[in-house]
Amino acid sequence: MSVFLWLAEIKRRVPMHSPRSFLSRVGPLSKPGLLPWCATKHPGWSKLFLGSACGGNFTNVITKKCQRGQKSQKKPSYLGPLDSSWQERLADVVTPLWRLSYEEQLKPVINGYRNKSTFSVNRGPDGNPKTVGYYLGTWRDRSIVCVRSNHLKNIPEKHSQVAQYYEVFLRQSPLEPCLLFHEGGYWRELIVRTNSQGHTMAIITFHPQELKQEELGVQKEAIKKFFTTGPGAVCDLTSLYFQESTVTRCSHQQSPYQLLFGEPHLFEDLLGLKIRISPDAFFQINTAGAEVLYRTVGELSRVNSNTILLDICCGTGVIGLSLAQYASQILGIELVEQAVEDARWTAAFNGITNCEFHTGRAEKILPQLLKSKEDGQVIAVVNPARAGLHYQVVRAIRNCRAIHTLIFVSCKPHGEATRNIIELCCPPDSAKKLLGEPFVLRKAVPVDLFPHTPHCELVLLFTR
Repeated sequence: MSVFLWLAEIKRRVPMHSPRSFLSRVGPLSKPGLLPWCATKHPGWSKLFLGSACGGNFTNVITKKCQRGQKSQKKPSYLGPLDSSWQERLADVVTPLWRLSYEEQLKPVINGYRNKSTFSVNRGPDGNPKTVGYYLGTWRDRSIVCVRSNHLKNIPEKHSQVAQYYEVFLRQSPLEPCLLFHEGGYWRELIVRTNSQGHTMAIITFHPQELKQEELGVQKEAIKKFFTTGPGAVCDLTSLYFQESTVTRCSHQQSPYQLLFGEPHLFEDLLGLKIRISPDAFFQINTAGAEVLYRTVGELSRVNSNTILLDICCGTGVIGLSLAQYASQILGIELVEQAVEDARWTAAFNGITNCEFHTGRAEKILPQLLKSKEDGQVIAVVNPARAGLHYQVVRAIRNCRAIHTLIFVSCKPHGEATRNIIELCCPPDSAKKLLGEPFVLRKAVPVDLFPHTPHCELVLLFTR
C-alpha cells in the first residue's frame, strides 16, 4: 500500500514533463538499462516517438517503420559511399533524439492526446436536456449537469467538433434523449475514436424503446444523412456506427454495432506494427504514451527465445504482438470477441506466426491453457480493467509453477488491484487454494499516460 500512496504523492508534487523526465526522478525503483529509453533499439524503428511528439501533433508522432519483409532480404555487398544519409541513420540508432534540444526532448504530447472520448447526453447548465458533454454532480444528489467539454486540454479538437455537431443533430431531432432508462427517451451517448492519421470513427448509442424496425430505420437514416450531406459533414467522419442498447454498457456480442457508412475499422501504426481497431476493442487512449508503456513492459519482462509470453486481458494483442519476434510463443486471452479478431488480423497482416489468441473469460480459459505449460518458462502479462483480476485468474497464475515472471499493468493500483497483488504475494493459503510459491514485487515503474490528471499507468514487476 505504501508504494501506491507514494506514487500518487509523487505525481501530485512533481511536475511530470514526460514519462522520461518523471521516471528519472524515481531512480530507486529501477536500474539503468531497464527503462524504455535505455533499451536496445528494436529492429524496424527509425526513431523514438518522442522525437516528433514534442510538436503536439499525433500525425507526426508515429514515425515511418521498416517493412518486416526487409529482414529476409540479403545485404548488398557494397553499401555505397559514407554520406550524410548514412550518418543520420547511425545517429537515429545511437542517439534517436539528436535532432532536438534537450528541453524539447522532455516535451511529450500533453494536449489533445486522447484517441477515444465518450460523451454523455443530459441537461446542461441552461436546463436543455439535449446537451452533449461530461457530467458534473452526482445522481444521488440529483445534481447532474452535462457540460460541454471543448475547453478540456486532453480532448482533441476533432472529438469536440463531433460532439458539438451531435448536439446540433439532437436539438433538431423530434425524439427526446434517454436521460434515465425508466423515464423513456432514445438518443444516448456518443463515442469518438481517432487515429494518428486523423481518421475518425463515431459511435452513437440509442435506446430503441418500443420503436418498430421501420421507425428505427428512419432514425438511422436521419443521423447518417446529417453526418454525410448535412451540417455534420464538416466533421469528415471515416465511419459512423449505430448501436441499439437498453443497458448502460453493451458489447458488440450483446448488441451488434451497425455500420451506417464508412470503413469498419481504424488502423494505427504502433511499435513497428499495423494495428487494426474495431469499435468494441480496447486500445490505450494515449497512443504515443502507449509506445512507452509497452516498451517498458518489454524491457522489464526480458522475454527471450526460450520463453512463452502469456498476455492476459490482451485487448487487440499489441503487447504480445510487439514482443513476438523475441519469444518462442505468444498466448493471448481476451473477453471481447472483436478485439481478438483484431489481434488475429494484425498478426496475419504483419506476418507473425507464433501467436494464439483465445476468446472468453480468463478465469475459465487460463487454468486449462496453463496445464500444458507446466514444464515451460512462462512470462505472464496482465493488464486488467479497473475492476482487477478475477480471483480464479490470480489463483491460476499463482499455482502455475512455469510462471516465473509476472508483469502487472494497472491504471488503478488501489482497490481490487491491491487485493490481487496481496494474493499474488502472500504466503501459501490452502483455504484460498493459493498453493504456489509467492511472488515478490521487484520494481514499480509509473508511466504518465494521462497528462492533466492525477492518474498514471503503473507497471509492476514480480518474480519468484
